[in-house]
Amino acid sequence: MAEYSRITDQLDDPAAAREDGRRKIDWARQHMPILAELREDFEANQPLAGQRIGMAMHVEAKTAALVELLADGGAEVAITGCNPLSTHDDVSAALDAHDSITSYAKRGVDDEEYYAAIESVIAHEPTITVDDGMDMVAAIHEDYPELIDTILGGCEETTTGVHRLRAMDDDGALEYPVFAVNDTPMKRLFDNVHGTGESSLSTIAQTTNLSWAGKTVVVAGYGYCGKGVAKKASGQNAHVVVTEVDPRRALEAHMEGYEVMPMNEAAAEADVVLTTTGNRDVVTREDFEVLPDGVLLANAGHFDIEIDLDALSDLAVSEREVRDGVREYEMDDGRRLNVLAEGRLVNLAAPMAFGHPVEVMDQSFGVQAACVRELVENGDAYDAGVHEVPDELDREIAEIKLAAEDVEIDDLTEAQREYMDSWEHGT
Repeated sequence: MAEYSRITDQLDDPAAAREDGRRKIDWARQHMPILAELREDFEANQPLAGQRIGMAMHVEAKTAALVELLADGGAEVAITGCNPLSTHDDVSAALDAHDSITSYAKRGVDDEEYYAAIESVIAHEPTITVDDGMDMVAAIHEDYPELIDTILGGCEETTTGVHRLRAMDDDGALEYPVFAVNDTPMKRLFDNVHGTGESSLSTIAQTTNLSWAGKTVVVAGYGYCGKGVAKKASGQNAHVVVTEVDPRRALEAHMEGYEVMPMNEAAAEADVVLTTTGNRDVVTREDFEVLPDGVLLANAGHFDIEIDLDALSDLAVSEREVRDGVREYEMDDGRRLNVLAEGRLVNLAAPMAFGHPVEVMDQSFGVQAACVRELVENGDAYDAGVHEVPDELDREIAEIKLAAEDVEIDDLTEAQREYMDSWEHGT
């Protein structure tokens, strides 16, 4: 198993980094009432005592609040990044200072270092995995299957990871239970829609110092993330064009008032192209040939394969960094195509990126924590494979959030419950 140093051993001034990271984490925690309430229970009852949790996540302040919650609940936690450019080194250092947390996450690692860090987490022999993109689950199954018998289960945070897990499950290759946290309403309806929409657009604006008003924004994919991007861009007075491969989603976008057209047609009109599909080769050579001068290309999916950067580099006569986080590719006809954050997750990998808003991630990470607790308390109830998050866990997190916001709702009466549960009522 490859060895990789923890973050503290890689920094020139770990003490200063820890102090900066601590401030970021403390600020996030002030605005995460769901995790605050769960922390009271976890600290008092130690539901995770004796567990070893291996995590591959975007290591920044909000994630750190989740990691510390799990550790304060009794677990030993080892964590690394799930994207080479999304780690905040100061936050990673602050986590590593916790007695029950080991952090290997570092920004700017190459592929070899990235996977070596995942192996270092696996060396802790986790009993539970928490993933964003499924890289840790894949590594365990491919290279360390002997650990599977001692793993209670896992949680998967994002759309791409759930897609990969379901494919793995369909092939009969997934050998322990994993909760599809991404698919639960408290994650999908808020994190994917509002989180991705707000954080992607704000990061692009900060990175470029350009306005959205009056621009033609091409949104590739109209899943929950694409819906959020389209809605937020439209709200900032951009003209939104949607591209899709699913006829139902395309029709939904059309009925919402957006233009819908194939990517190659949309590309010719674009000021900005933002991919949200989780698939590969969404913006390709044919599109590069028609994109207007000055276009911005960004990805809010998961991996850096939605924009075909190899083809773009082949077409370009020159490349240069024109701004921090912006790489310009000049075509032979003089057009300049600008790629943000190396085609990686723009809201996390750009130089000024901070990811989703704190309040949104409080909800998603509340579900994560509840799912980890469920695996410890009732793991035997789940066979190997992908599982939906139990509805009562999702509702628990929603109720905590409503209480924190001082929002009250109605309850069903007994008569209403009986009516809804019966098939015998007619006119």
